[in-house]
Amino acid sequence: MQITDTVLMIRPAAFSVNDQTAQNNHFQQAGELSAERVQKEAVHSFNAMVALLQSKGINVVVLDDNPYPPKPDAVFPNNWFCTNSSGLLSVFPMFAANRRAEKRDEILQYLTAQYEVNDFHDWTEYEAEGMYLEGTGSMVMDHENRIIYAALSPRTHQSLVEKFAAANGYRVIVFTAHDENEREIYHTNVMMCIGEGFAVLCPHAITDHTERIAVAQLLEATGHENIYISLEQMRAFAGNMLQLKNRTGERFIVMSQTAWAVLEDEKKERLAQYGTLLPIDPGVIEMGGGSVRCMLAEIFLQKKK
Repeated sequence: MQITDTVLMIRPAAFSVNDQTAQNNHFQQAGELSAERVQKEAVHSFNAMVALLQSKGINVVVLDDNPYPPKPDAVFPNNWFCTNSSGLLSVFPMFAANRRAEKRDEILQYLTAQYEVNDFHDWTEYEAEGMYLEGTGSMVMDHENRIIYAALSPRTHQSLVEKFAAANGYRVIVFTAHDENEREIYHTNVMMCIGEGFAVLCPHAITDHTERIAVAQLLEATGHENIYISLEQMRAFAGNMLQLKNRTGERFIVMSQTAWAVLEDEKKERLAQYGTLLPIDPGVIEMGGGSVRCMLAEIFLQKKK
């Protein structure tokens, strides 16, 4: 199952630009607003996004972050856990020490109480070895063809991607990716996304020509229409999209208003063949270096009866 009708979102309690992640997340932006104003605006944008998704018939599970210890990136839960349709719940090792507090037992308990969790894999022990794999930020998954695409970075270690893939019956395509200033892309999901029948990819971020061709050809060979974005569009979070469906099966492609504004009409028309385009304004949350896709943890688990 490539897409789901249910996502989990964490309402922030202490949102801010995270100093501990700034060293390798070059999408972060320093702001001039007070901490109180940033937090207030983040909650406002979060609530508006929840309301919009729910108005389209998408199931949104909303849980609240707790204020202590402060967790500036708690609004991006897809980095620390993921689920699949076989009933697996996986928890991941995180690069920044202050992000590890996002892995709250009460959230895991909620998931196991509400959904059919048949297996649980905790990869956290690799933090002690300085090895990290940040969930569906690090890995863009083609579930239908059981392929994981991963841009290597300080947050995405090749050996861990390979271990995760082997444990779950996937194969891995790893590559190196850089921004316009030759800095490593911190998460794969800011430069590409995969939906049913299409893939969005920033090919110029893949600096090795052989790797670039291999990724593009494999996406095509597995039945995807490749929609290419530029480095400038990637910077505006045009790669940070997610295809979802609602309770009646209608398809949507969620993206930020920032991404929508930089995409040409031709690319919007091609994307619209695969779902209604749903631009969302995450406001100050994009200062944290992530956008709407990062705010959505997909729930592929079956709801308990």
